[in-house]
Amino acid sequence: MKKFFSILFIAILLANCTATKEDKVTGLIAEKAMVVSARVEASQVGSDILKKGGNAYDAMIATQLALAVVYPQAGNIGGGGFMVFRHSDGKTGALDFREKAPLSSDKDMYLDEKGNVIPGMSDFGVHSSGVPGSVAGIVEVYEKYGSLPFKELVQPAIDLARNGFKVTKNQARSFNGTRERFAKANNYKILFDAEWKEGDVVKLEELAQTLERIRDNGRDGFYKGKTADLIVNYVKELGGIITHEDLVKYKAVWRKPIEFDYKGYKITSMTLPASGGVCLAQILKSVEPYDFSKIEHNSTKYLQLLTEAERRSYADRAHYLGDIDFVNVPIDSLTSPEYIKKRMSTFSWDKATKSSDVSHGEVLGYESNETTHYSIIDQFGNAVAVTTTLNTGYGSKVYVKGAGFFLNNEMDDFSAKPGVPNVYGLLGSAANAIAPEKRMLSSMTPTIVEKDGKLKMVVGTPGGSTIITSVAQNILNVVEYDMGMQESVNKARFHHQWLPDYIRMEPRGFDSITKVNLKALGYELLERNSLIIGRVDAILVLPNGKLEGGADPRGDDAAVGF
Repeated sequence: MKKFFSILFIAILLANCTATKEDKVTGLIAEKAMVVSARVEASQVGSDILKKGGNAYDAMIATQLALAVVYPQAGNIGGGGFMVFRHSDGKTGALDFREKAPLSSDKDMYLDEKGNVIPGMSDFGVHSSGVPGSVAGIVEVYEKYGSLPFKELVQPAIDLARNGFKVTKNQARSFNGTRERFAKANNYKILFDAEWKEGDVVKLEELAQTLERIRDNGRDGFYKGKTADLIVNYVKELGGIITHEDLVKYKAVWRKPIEFDYKGYKITSMTLPASGGVCLAQILKSVEPYDFSKIEHNSTKYLQLLTEAERRSYADRAHYLGDIDFVNVPIDSLTSPEYIKKRMSTFSWDKATKSSDVSHGEVLGYESNETTHYSIIDQFGNAVAVTTTLNTGYGSKVYVKGAGFFLNNEMDDFSAKPGVPNVYGLLGSAANAIAPEKRMLSSMTPTIVEKDGKLKMVVGTPGGSTIITSVAQNILNVVEYDMGMQESVNKARFHHQWLPDYIRMEPRGFDSITKVNLKALGYELLERNSLIIGRVDAILVLPNGKLEGGADPRGDDAAVGF
């Protein structure tokens, strides 16, 4: 009898395991509107704005500022970013509020007297900061598409900063792990230079006052007056080069997004200086001829095909891409079917292509890692995808004295010297060399997908150089493998960027047979326990018109909707 019950228990256990494995993971379902971001507080703020009758653009402003408070690792007013949008009538567009190089910058500013790159100078401390664009960005959005009073959109962030927010376990680890860098970058003990634990409450009074100046004076509340003085004075105190003139001259720019077709899906993504749209188009166009119904998800063949497409795209990225206000980039040629076909002609299922054998392609002519992403769909059918950043965690680590926010370290996204990799291992050419008022190349890829003229998905992620490949894999998860949004976001991800020549893989997400097969084909693999590739926050429009949020479990991300 005892043996019988033991067998019965095991059978029940196995049945439950099987059911759990087969059950689809589903994210938050909302009837009308949704915000998905890196923190529940920010998603709630955005959702509350929508409930009050605001539109997606109102929610974008409120969410951006709330993230600057509760997620200072990447949420910001001292950085920049990109927004891709789709109106309910199908009209699409994009806003570039990427940081710019200061007026007194030059292409050799990070080189020593021998012409070698000075280690750490472009990615840490006051010399690594570009001119911030986030506040100019939200003001541009408001002036063109905002509907509620501007003050109502800023006030929730002020309240969060003044009343405080609770530190999460992940956040406590992040704060504590960066304390030495905070101390080294600043000439005073900043608020975050303390020992933090989960549940501690952070109150940011200086930031609350900075946000009040933005609330009351809009753009001038940041780029002029007291906040501007605080920025310039502290930068000067630390030996940096950002001036009042840099701040006053900064402007966000409306741009035409990259748009392309993938098997009947219209995909809209960010154009340069964000490389995401061009590279995403190249990767998806490279794999479009293949029948994914015959390729198992995350199998050897799947990883091999995506890796080879990514390898070729990132080689082109390193050579051709930069700020289109400064360099002539052959976007149409780089994304043309003929060019893509030629680039993939050297791909073989039999063995890995070596990155040393892959350079940039030849085009015929020229023509017209810590980041955060949030996705919004409102009750009117408008959609917004925003990726915003300080670059690495807490940017330069410089915390503006008296103003309560971090400055970015985006100058590292330029090519300090052609052929020398940045902090993400990405190479660049003269196209991405430093010049006054130039915007640095980015990997950010805020993206909107539609099918048959109807909105299908809003997607994006942080992750430095891995952003583009994470977005591509999530689009394929939904389009080719019919996954739900949360199911897609949860799937293990991988990444290849031409150089260094290895496939980065999230741990425990790929079976041993796949890994053995890839190695036999000549691929080098990098798999570490701590390796996280992106934190995708996305929204899927379901066939019944409801919305499913995909909030990445790799962080504290959360979907809120109604």
